[in-house]
Amino acid sequence: MVVSFSVPPVNPLAAADNSFRFFFASPNFLEFGRTRHAPLCRSGTLGHLLVETRGCTMTRTLDIRNPRTGANDYAITPLSREALEARCAELRAGQPAWLALGIDGRAKAMLALCDAVDRHYDAILKALCADTGRYEWSVNEIEGLKGITRMRCATAAEALAEATGSSSDPTLRFQQQHVPYELVGIISPWNYPLILCMIDAITALLAGSAVAIKPSEVTPRFIKPFRAAIAEVEHLRDVLDVFEGDGETGAMIVDLTDTLVFTGSVRTGRKVQERAAAQFKTVFLELGGSDPAVVLDGAEPDFAAEIIVRGSVENAGQLCCAIERVYVQRGVYEAVCERVVARMKALIMNTADIKQGEIGPVIFARQADILRDQLADALAKGAKVLAGGRIISHDGGLWCEPTVLVDVTQDMAVMRDETFGPIVPIMAFDTDEDAVRLANDTEFGLSAAVIGEEAKAIAIGSRINAGGLWINDFDTMGGVGARAEKTAFGCSGLGGTRYGYGGFRRFLRKKAIVIRSVAA
Repeated sequence: MVVSFSVPPVNPLAAADNSFRFFFASPNFLEFGRTRHAPLCRSGTLGHLLVETRGCTMTRTLDIRNPRTGANDYAITPLSREALEARCAELRAGQPAWLALGIDGRAKAMLALCDAVDRHYDAILKALCADTGRYEWSVNEIEGLKGITRMRCATAAEALAEATGSSSDPTLRFQQQHVPYELVGIISPWNYPLILCMIDAITALLAGSAVAIKPSEVTPRFIKPFRAAIAEVEHLRDVLDVFEGDGETGAMIVDLTDTLVFTGSVRTGRKVQERAAAQFKTVFLELGGSDPAVVLDGAEPDFAAEIIVRGSVENAGQLCCAIERVYVQRGVYEAVCERVVARMKALIMNTADIKQGEIGPVIFARQADILRDQLADALAKGAKVLAGGRIISHDGGLWCEPTVLVDVTQDMAVMRDETFGPIVPIMAFDTDEDAVRLANDTEFGLSAAVIGEEAKAIAIGSRINAGGLWINDFDTMGGVGARAEKTAFGCSGLGGTRYGYGGFRRFLRKKAIVIRSVAA
């Protein structure tokens, strides 16, 4: 480990260069990701060395793993608290002028960002591919960012319209005024680095807020080329920034912003909520899921299998709304299992060529351990593997084979916890009541899918505790996200919808101006 200090001279006669570099590790160090660093204090102990930290700056360097090679081939240096405070103050200072642009002016700047992203397209794509080890979904992220931005710009004026009204008293009326938070913080995950750092930033910016983003330290390579695109956009560069950093940086973002959107795990979401609550700040948590798919008797097996496989292996299963539990009514169980297995066995991992194959690597190495543990737990409790079943290593990278499990039970980790991998556990059920009971046997409530005759599928799906329900499809919010709204149930999240008009309005505080007309 390397710790760098720059210590100002004690007096004018001191040497001009008072920098020190220490190479050591100590049990006193706190683990953060792949780095270790000393606790910050006025007078700190580093290992066995006492250092007066007043007036010092400490630089932390985080090594970043490449998911295709397993090698640490990139590094980031998180900002100090002082530097982050200064930049957040600049973003706040730019917010009044940004708000004064009006909705049309802000939309114009956001559309200019799409053009800037196109100018930096190759650099952003190269960085996303290195971050995630997959090509097709990296292209989709960039195109998706532009598509969502244009959609949100088209609906912003209607979504942000302020109301006026009167009362039964003709001398009394009101105006509804929207007051955006000055500075919105966003902490985003590693599975879709670009789109998930911006999906909420777009609406916050159009609503009139400034935005500070801290993406995951697992996938930070895209930040530099994306910041270069932002820097080209007049006005926007004064109110939007993206910061490299780790969990400590994220904690500072919570402290330095007025409200926050966190997308990630339930465990970290609890910590974010606790820290924000202590400061009376509202946070919006977009957390995990263990989303069920229910297949009813009468469903066409090939059609059902296509939805199940697509919903389970998108981005190698590394998405919050992936189908992770499959319940098939007994009348079509064998046929659906057979077709799911055939489709899963036909999938190709992109080990040899990043542009060839549907299954990319496990992006975060620790996630591979979770997948191994869930598979081992399932097999130990009697599950049977019909396809895949292994985590494989190739040139240092880790891939999860497209996997199908049967003879699964509700007590298995793969049926209870978030999986985040291309694993499909399939269980048979008999009655509609069984389907609802099994689908709701979870602490999560993000999304669900029901496949079958439309009216019956809607009736059953309406009883499932989930914020998003796909009938005879999977993850089609993008097609209706301009107006449709959904919130998470259970441990899958907290706060207002990120979709529809509510996706704008959650970044606004409402002020009612009540006016009494007084006769002259």
